[in-house]
Amino acid sequence: MIASNLQSGVERLGNMIAEARGIVPFTGAGISTECGIPDFRSPGGIWTRYRPIEFGEFVASREAREESWRRRFAMEEVFAAAKPGRGHRALASLYRAGKVPAVITQNIDNLHQASGFAAEHVIELHGNTTYARCIGCGQAYSLDWVKRRFEDDGAPNCTACDEPVKTATISFGQMMPDDEMQRATALSRACDLFIAIGSSLVVWPAAGFPMMAKNAGARLVIINREPTEQDDIADLVIRHDIGEALGPFVGN
Repeated sequence: MIASNLQSGVERLGNMIAEARGIVPFTGAGISTECGIPDFRSPGGIWTRYRPIEFGEFVASREAREESWRRRFAMEEVFAAAKPGRGHRALASLYRAGKVPAVITQNIDNLHQASGFAAEHVIELHGNTTYARCIGCGQAYSLDWVKRRFEDDGAPNCTACDEPVKTATISFGQMMPDDEMQRATALSRACDLFIAIGSSLVVWPAAGFPMMAKNAGARLVIINREPTEQDDIADLVIRHDIGEALGPFVGN
């Protein structure tokens, strides 16, 4: 059912939240746009201006690694300045109330953790851009460390195993993280209300979780400005601003 207006959608969502025993939010780029973080896939986004650097290219080419780090540091002020928005804070309120056991996210911005979610309860399908990892041994590095090395000698390698260091994100062509996928699958199958927020639901396999939850018997809510391919199976669709749709639940 597509909500006829914002008020009716919020009221219906409130009733569904009240009735639910276990809620699983699934968030995409749309929840973070009011925080100043651009949706890379939208018109004017970075992926419409620059070709994404695939994982295999990053591994094989020092030039690609240099360009990858240049792009990341060009975005540093944007990520550093971003604070949790109304959508993040609303989900954190439901988390503190015991309604939400964890959040599944396609985002890499660390804003769910900043809003109050414990790190272990943020399932990051596409990783996290606020720190770096060695692609060989998995050693974690701060971005400050990477930037110092980058400015001195270009894209750094791991001090332990000498393999390349990259942001702790999942690049095109890189395997999805097994543990996160398994946890997201279990949560999707166990919840009775699944809320997809700010995701176009076109990036697979992540886009399969709303359908998985619905098939397991959960109610499905989709909050997104634009239509998605899964709107027709949803119990409620709210095509309005995410902050306005979830704002009434901040602090509840």
